[in-house]
Amino acid sequence: MAKKDKPRYGAWIIVGVILVGLAGFGSGGLSGNIRNIGTVGEKEVSVASYQRALNDQIRAVSAQFGQQITFQQAQAFGIDQLALSQVVLLRTLDNEADQLGISVGDERVFERLRAIPSFQGSGGFNRETYRLALQQSGQSAAEFEAGIREETARTLLQGAVVSGVPAPQAYADAMVQYISESRDITWAVVDAEDLTAPVPGATEAAQQEYYDANPAEFTLPEARNITYAWLTPTMILDEMVVPDEAVERLYNERIAEFVQPERRLVERLVYLDADRAEEAMARLNAGEATFEELVAERGLSLTDVDLGDVSKEDLRAAGDAVFAADTGEVVGPFNSRLGPALFRMNAVLSEQVTTLEEATPDLREELAADAARDYINDRTDAIIDLLAGGASMADLAERTEMELGSVNWTPDTIDGIAAYDAFRDAAATVQEGAFPEIIDLADGGIFALTLDGITPPTLQPLEDVREAVAQAWEAQARQEAILARAEEIAADILPLTGFDTLGLDPVIEQGLTRRSFVEGTPPNFNDVLFDMSIGEVRVVDAFDRALIVRLDNIAAPDLTDPSVIAQRDALAENARAGIAQDIFDAYATSVQQRTETSLNQQTINAVNAQF
Repeated sequence: MAKKDKPRYGAWIIVGVILVGLAGFGSGGLSGNIRNIGTVGEKEVSVASYQRALNDQIRAVSAQFGQQITFQQAQAFGIDQLALSQVVLLRTLDNEADQLGISVGDERVFERLRAIPSFQGSGGFNRETYRLALQQSGQSAAEFEAGIREETARTLLQGAVVSGVPAPQAYADAMVQYISESRDITWAVVDAEDLTAPVPGATEAAQQEYYDANPAEFTLPEARNITYAWLTPTMILDEMVVPDEAVERLYNERIAEFVQPERRLVERLVYLDADRAEEAMARLNAGEATFEELVAERGLSLTDVDLGDVSKEDLRAAGDAVFAADTGEVVGPFNSRLGPALFRMNAVLSEQVTTLEEATPDLREELAADAARDYINDRTDAIIDLLAGGASMADLAERTEMELGSVNWTPDTIDGIAAYDAFRDAAATVQEGAFPEIIDLADGGIFALTLDGITPPTLQPLEDVREAVAQAWEAQARQEAILARAEEIAADILPLTGFDTLGLDPVIEQGLTRRSFVEGTPPNFNDVLFDMSIGEVRVVDAFDRALIVRLDNIAAPDLTDPSVIAQRDALAENARAGIAQDIFDAYATSVQQRTETSLNQQTINAVNAQF
């Protein structure tokens, strides 16, 4: 249903009942006395740790999406289960560390405390700051320090499991050899202009053969036969009456948009103090330095000092002088928000005034569009009632301002109402016989639709697509002729043959690696190069042309090159980290399987209900 501002009383009664039920659940679902959601071995899994993990995961995913997600969305993504698995795993490792007798002393805990920035005062670790921070988080010092002790022990356990994993140098050497090995090539293009004879037109027999061999090219996709009724603000725009007073009021509200005072394009060079600014201005006036040189002396570029277009008020104390300056003139120093500064005026932007008369057409159309959207919004409930009473799309068009339409919709349909995302989404999912509903359009319009049937993929008759078939056959025949001509030329190319002696325009490429990109070549070009031997010549299909390629040299990477060494070391470290992670994952899984875990789902549900 369309989301409207007007209340749906029946729906609100249902929502009220649900809220009452949730209120009762919230008041009794998670008592203040419940501090744990379960146990892992001899370790308790606290409510707070699960809440923190869940909050962290939701924040991380929200950052990825660029907007805050709801808990319901988080559940749909399985984020709640991920957070639960995370805290259970950590407590499993804590329990294992205890079982193995791994622990740390008070001095180690205090070292960690002193390193936490939130607990620092002017002279280092501040116990009062520490106490206040814990008070705000609802934790006691004993709880927090126990957490640090367990985390440190857990880190020692993890380190012990993976510390012995060596970096696989042989693997890294092989990979850097594969990645950094390079090729030198000579290549040239052969296209239709190089053909010795024109490609003949497609005969009827050739067309029939191509049509029979490539039915998918001439098959229409499945089409959904849809009848719809829609209403947009544009349809009723001319019917909206906009008083002149409303236009004038909107004009005055946005007067800054229509009356822009004279402005200047300005650069500002700020100095640390007035003496340095005065000295710089004196050097500039004496011709000892240009403005550009002064900017460079400050370690800046002209982009760094560019203020863009500014008003006299924007410039504050410098305003009068800058606005009185000639183009290119430097004035100052004057105080600015950042300190004493020199100002260069680069251009005058004249006052721009759009009168009420000039602005009226656009403002009237804007107000009319707003009125049309409001009108549609007000009419929506009545249209919903018509649908509830069994009205068809034709009935809506007859009894309201909505317009009737039909379309054989496919994913490629983008005209008319199919230009709207909301319609395309609805058209793709509507089922035959489904009850139609009002759906909002992005411009404030509405629509409803019904699915009348589905036309399966249909092979078009040859007579209807004969021109397209002929063009496709000729394109294929032309490419086959180009490839054949390229093969003829390639047969005459030896390791030392100059491509230009055969009428080709050669391109020489050196140092190509598997990661290189050569403009004008097909996606498989590198695969071809690295499958060739020195002196070999191949013809590569490049869609509507052919490439003749000769491999001139193969070069192994320079293993003494610092960049190659860095790449090899990075590959070795990444592989070591991956192996270590696999080992630790296997270890953690084994520990979890032999550690008894008990979770209270009712408590977990109560925690979730608070989000």
